[in-house]
Amino acid sequence: MRVQHTPSPPFNAPAARRLREALGMAPGHVAYGLRAQYGMQVTPDTVAAWERGHAAPDARELTALAGVLWCSPGELLAAATTLREHRIARGLAPDELARRVGMDASAYLQMEESGRWRGNERQTAALAGALGLAPRELLAATGLDRQLAELLQSAVTSRWQAYVRPVGKMLPLERDHIEDVLQQLHTDYQARMVATLSWGDAAQDTGEPGREFLARIVDHFWELARGRGAATGRQV
Repeated sequence: MRVQHTPSPPFNAPAARRLREALGMAPGHVAYGLRAQYGMQVTPDTVAAWERGHAAPDARELTALAGVLWCSPGELLAAATTLREHRIARGLAPDELARRVGMDASAYLQMEESGRWRGNERQTAALAGALGLAPRELLAATGLDRQLAELLQSAVTSRWQAYVRPVGKMLPLERDHIEDVLQQLHTDYQARMVATLSWGDAAQDTGEPGREFLARIVDHFWELARGRGAATGRQV
């Protein structure tokens, strides 16, 4: 039977060293704490290797290390991007997060391991709340960036109104906010396309501004969402 190894979270080695030194501890003290408090057979050399970036603790070791260093697991992580990394940063076990989201633990773990979130709107909103994720972080963590890009590209090249609901199902944003952003995106794209029609020789390729806009459609979406969110006091 093949054993499946779970990859280590993105460990922030310099932060671990700074936190240890701030407590006046040596690597040996940390190793002792891991053994005494958590029953882990970790040597001072292992702790030093973690701090030099030569090795990294697994999820269980990282949680224990945070306990020894009197910090949250998130303080020992580099910027989290995946669902699993955000969960570890919050110090949540899979079954606890699944309970908060309102789904079976095995179903949640399957989504986390596959990198594809398939929860409904209520579960998605609960996930964002439990992990403290802003909408863009949520989208990246749930692996739905490409799907959003496809929806936005279709919205600006056809009737944007038809895509308000599909985009709303992916993101915990208010409907009127999404409508405003999609309408502006559509206007901006169409303005670029109209402008190219008046450019010189029709035999030349004048569609480059439109293609560039579509290639960066997700960035444009979030720029508009943040700007309009700030104007209305919403967090985006």
